[in-house]
Amino acid sequence: MGASFVVGALAAASPVAGAANKGPLPPPGPSILYAPLARAPQLTNAPGSVWHAKPILISGTEAYRGGEFIYQDFLYDDHGAHEQVDPSDPRISSATFSQPNGTYTYPTSSAYANDAADLVEFRVKPLKHATAFRVTLNAMKDPTLIAFTIALGGKPHTLRPFPFGANVQAPANVFITVHPDAHGKRMVAGLRSAVSGRPLGRERARVRVDRYRRQIEVDIPHADWNPRRGRIRMAMGVGLWDKSARRYLLPGPAATATTPGGGGTASSPPAFFNVAFRTHEPMTDLHEFDSVPAIAMSPSWWRDADQGQALASGNISSLAAYVDFRKLRAHVTNNSMVPRTGPMDRIMASHYEPAQGVDYAGSCISGNYNCEYQGNLQPYAIYVPTKARPASGYGLTLLLHALLTNYNLYLSSRNESEFAQAGPGSIVLTPESRAPDGDYVGLAGTDVFEAWADVAAHYKLNPTHAALTGYSMGGIGTFKLGEQFPDLFGKAFSISGTDQNNMLGNLRNLPILMWNMVADEEVPIQGPEQTAHALNQLGYRYELDEFSPGEHNTFALNDEYGPAAKFLTDATVDPNPAHVTYAIDPTVDFARFGFISDHAYWVSRMKVRSAPAMGSIDALSHGFGTGDPTPSGLKTGAGVLRGGLIPAIGYVSQSQTWSAVPHSPKADTLDLKAKNLATVTIDLQRAHLTCGAKVNVTSDGPITIILAGCNRRIKTG
Repeated sequence: MGASFVVGALAAASPVAGAANKGPLPPPGPSILYAPLARAPQLTNAPGSVWHAKPILISGTEAYRGGEFIYQDFLYDDHGAHEQVDPSDPRISSATFSQPNGTYTYPTSSAYANDAADLVEFRVKPLKHATAFRVTLNAMKDPTLIAFTIALGGKPHTLRPFPFGANVQAPANVFITVHPDAHGKRMVAGLRSAVSGRPLGRERARVRVDRYRRQIEVDIPHADWNPRRGRIRMAMGVGLWDKSARRYLLPGPAATATTPGGGGTASSPPAFFNVAFRTHEPMTDLHEFDSVPAIAMSPSWWRDADQGQALASGNISSLAAYVDFRKLRAHVTNNSMVPRTGPMDRIMASHYEPAQGVDYAGSCISGNYNCEYQGNLQPYAIYVPTKARPASGYGLTLLLHALLTNYNLYLSSRNESEFAQAGPGSIVLTPESRAPDGDYVGLAGTDVFEAWADVAAHYKLNPTHAALTGYSMGGIGTFKLGEQFPDLFGKAFSISGTDQNNMLGNLRNLPILMWNMVADEEVPIQGPEQTAHALNQLGYRYELDEFSPGEHNTFALNDEYGPAAKFLTDATVDPNPAHVTYAIDPTVDFARFGFISDHAYWVSRMKVRSAPAMGSIDALSHGFGTGDPTPSGLKTGAGVLRGGLIPAIGYVSQSQTWSAVPHSPKADTLDLKAKNLATVTIDLQRAHLTCGAKVNVTSDGPITIILAGCNRRIKTG
């Protein structure tokens, strides 16, 4: 899985997005949205192996599936114990509101990929003569850099120290540790009594390493340990291995090329970076911002708070699973512990893996391929409405996260739940976009649409209903993606954002609501006011609400979006408007990611005559028998937002609406006005025109107009 991926031919129709995908032109949005889902090796089972069950793909959950017990962990949560921050930790300045709970940092050697102990999945399965355990890691450049230990059995209140200097305790009768052999060349496994500490076992445990799938399996013979049909308590952690000392590698205060950091002044810091069976990890409560020390001292943006606190205490007994071997031997399937509705974190496979692991020096800005989170597994957050699914499917609300935050920014907020529960119900999606600062360009933008496609593969979506919103960088991203792909969305809502793309003309058929603070220190109010003025001059539908008092984060702290949720409820996409205005900017297209914005509605395959300058088309079809609605002109008003943590926040508003769409005589005529375009393709059928339509062209230079399906071209200039 890597950069060589090429998007294949698209289906004529798709349930992913867009109300009218039939015809010769591409469907709405970038082609990556319609590509077959990627396959990541970590989510597959090796042919001929004993493993057959599908992964859960919802983090922090457990299930029984056809004789296998599965625990699905969180991605990029391998942060260890909450000790003292490594002063060289690159996340200190780059992730203000997505700091991990754990403080551990990896050795700076590239072999560790800043991700070597990141647990993706843990499985257990009884075999005829052994018990099989399988651990899947997110990255595996060198399996001999890591080790893991599984605690089996034990009385709930009797703690036993994990072996090999792990500096962690939990109930156990037996420990299984998989680690490199004495030569540091291959992985071996050993059993020890948790009571005496002595080695156990008359037969050799078998270890298999699948580097392609980044999986390690260990089979424990029943002659050495036999669960029979019992209900066995298990705990498990992954750490790094010290080959010379033949024990776990412990963090110091700061990372070096061979030593992890983040251990602070602890004399015996816990060794584990990642611990399993965290089914009750808390979500960051944005209301805790009222108590800044609390959220700063124990953040849970990466859903690693239980892990960080338990490891810091040296006692991980609260992080355990009780595996029922009676159910396993009966091949019971039980997914009751997997949530169906509400907030959750999902895992998807991406078509792209620039490298394994994490590169904190990476940047997505300007479409760079080297984003921070580089692996082919990527997380995203969703909120599935608790109300019954509409027969036509859920709507989709794309909610983009802010700068220096991550995909869990809104997970416990009403910014998710109010949008999800409004109207017939909409799944709210927040992608990670591979970085806290990806700006939704290049690979960061591609991640948005890969996540959308993944949601569509697991939930029934109504392709005619989609909304776009976001906060801060996400608010700016709302303008960015809304302008690039306007025919994907019915309505848009920008929170503490503004336009920075100079393609506002593309919003002719996409109404937008803007919430901004007058005293916003990060997005000065002059920007949103200029955006509103431009929309007003264009004669487009918009509303700008200017709130006071407050600053950049006030909307998040207040956590009330009811009026905006009501606005987005009827975000029905108009696939074939009579009037299309669309500009393209070659500098924001990235063909290698299937991320090209060269089409909207019934206009497509636009190419500029002179790059990198933008090109544009204004296309008006008289075949609909309608005219342009009349803009209302500037309207002003005022109101008060109530219902949040702040009793009331006042605002003044400016807006513009449209009259009803007027009727006009139908005519088989198309008016085109082009700037800096070499070619453009028109789908005459979707424009309600015939192949013999009269085409009136105004252009600032030579242009070729292709009339799709008609074997007809018009050249001017």
